[in-house]
Amino acid sequence: VTFRNAGPQRLRAVVRTGLLRGLRVFGARRGYEGLIADDILELESGDVSNIIHRGGTILHAARCPGFMEVSGRTAAADSLRGRGIEGLVVIGGDGSFRGASLLSREQGVQVIGVPGTIDNDLWGCDRTIGFDTAVNTAIEAIDRVKDTASAHDRLFIIEVMGRHTGFLALEAGIAVGAEAVMVPETPTDLGSVCRTVRNRIDSGRTGNILVVAEGDEAGNAVTMARKLREEHGIESHVTILGHVQRGGSPTASDRVLATRLGWAAVEALLDGASPCIVGEVDNEVVRHPLADSWTRKKELDPFLIRLSEELD
Repeated sequence: VTFRNAGPQRLRAVVRTGLLRGLRVFGARRGYEGLIADDILELESGDVSNIIHRGGTILHAARCPGFMEVSGRTAAADSLRGRGIEGLVVIGGDGSFRGASLLSREQGVQVIGVPGTIDNDLWGCDRTIGFDTAVNTAIEAIDRVKDTASAHDRLFIIEVMGRHTGFLALEAGIAVGAEAVMVPETPTDLGSVCRTVRNRIDSGRTGNILVVAEGDEAGNAVTMARKLREEHGIESHVTILGHVQRGGSPTASDRVLATRLGWAAVEALLDGASPCIVGEVDNEVVRHPLADSWTRKKELDPFLIRLSEELD
């Protein structure tokens, strides 16, 4: 068993479950890059002690253009076979899973996907590991900005991550009571947004907040601020949260989810379920074909969209 981009909680769960089942467990440094370079180390129970509260990954992560080539995947498979490694646990998003799927199809390597991305955009699970932590990090930051907005009677546009999906923006926006939430999945009517803001200002409400996903079709926060000023005469201030959303100590929800799915990944390997993704749906661990995670589209909750529109 080896890993790509393994967060501490997932890594801990897979290592200890594997050892409990009598397996030898290995970790690849820097993900697929480590597989190609045979930069692989054997892990024991003590190697994952006292890491469940940590963010990031103790194995480090790296993008690996070489893995996009057949030669790179062949080298990775050779590294695995050379060490007698029979299965691969891949923790990440759709890019990681696509690479794992190719490795499985071309080289016959058993692969299990564990969904880990703050975007929450993988089909086959209610929530991906890291999403809850990112939402709470965004909420804490936006709450602080709201204090400034209220004190100085200002409009702030807060940009959160989400190039193609608005899960993070939607939940964070609802949680902070934003005047509007703008996401790639739904069209943005800036005229309507402006009317909402003007009504709030005219009613004496201070400290207005707009939350926008970076990939919204109307533009990112900077573009939106310019349009509001030039087209509607409304001044605003921009705050881009950026990579602060990717770090920090994980929430309890993410720690439990990561532990549960790390355990489930080892069980799926032992059951010969490769290639599949393990996820949690309605509080139950489920398995789906790995390719479904990116070929099937995960939709935003229509009820949450309605809430964001009606309770702004």
